[in-house]
Amino acid sequence: MEAAHSPWRPPLIWRAALLLARVVVGMLARLEVTGDIPARLRGGPLILAANHISPFDPIVLAAACRARRLAPRIMATGGLFRAPLIGAAMRSAGHIRVDRGTNGVHRALDAAATAVAAGAPILVYPEGRIGLDPGIWPERGKTGAARLALASGAPVIPVAQWGSHEVLPYRAPKGMLRGIARALVRRPTVRVHFGDPVELDDLTHAAPGAARRATDRIIDALTDTLAPLRPDEPDRPRHVDPGRPVDTSRAHRRHRAAG
Repeated sequence: MEAAHSPWRPPLIWRAALLLARVVVGMLARLEVTGDIPARLRGGPLILAANHISPFDPIVLAAACRARRLAPRIMATGGLFRAPLIGAAMRSAGHIRVDRGTNGVHRALDAAATAVAAGAPILVYPEGRIGLDPGIWPERGKTGAARLALASGAPVIPVAQWGSHEVLPYRAPKGMLRGIARALVRRPTVRVHFGDPVELDDLTHAAPGAARRATDRIIDALTDTLAPLRPDEPDRPRHVDPGRPVDTSRAHRRHRAAG
């Protein structure tokens, strides 16, 4: 069992996977990583909150994290853990299983809280799924990441990414080979930016509505961090995936700060 005073050390299999991710992304795209984790936050508990736009995101984010000397534990869907080989690798690497729609969600938050207390950085997708906004902007988030941040006091860093949707289609593995072949030829630019910490200090964990307000701030921060990565695509993406459904039921409305 991990002790709160002992920082988490990423297993060898995860360090090797981070290196492999950098190689794979380099073959399929031109990776640009900007921003960084403030020095004062390194070595302590940390929550990386990323937008989710493609099945290729985990590989892109692993490559970007390696570029910033980070080895986060990932909160990932339970389906990955049920896969024979991938599941074993995920467990060995120390990642955290999230069974959405079941009681396992609460177990995942408990496991994440223990990991954060042990000093591990955690990577989470606050939207809870690959976003289906027609403009591929961040959707209204689930409250899990915010509740974890409020309960633990760990800072939240928005990590915005753009371009991974041009590598793998939404319905991968369907169409995956075609997407990879296209990427090998075109090598699209994939951008990742580590933004400024989200301000949550004025929110109290037990206060009514605090988790929703914190979630909205995290999604706002992700939206603001993403915008400079796609200056020529402010409304709709140039690359359109015909197999990607559209769902506006979780559209996020930007919450402006008072004053």
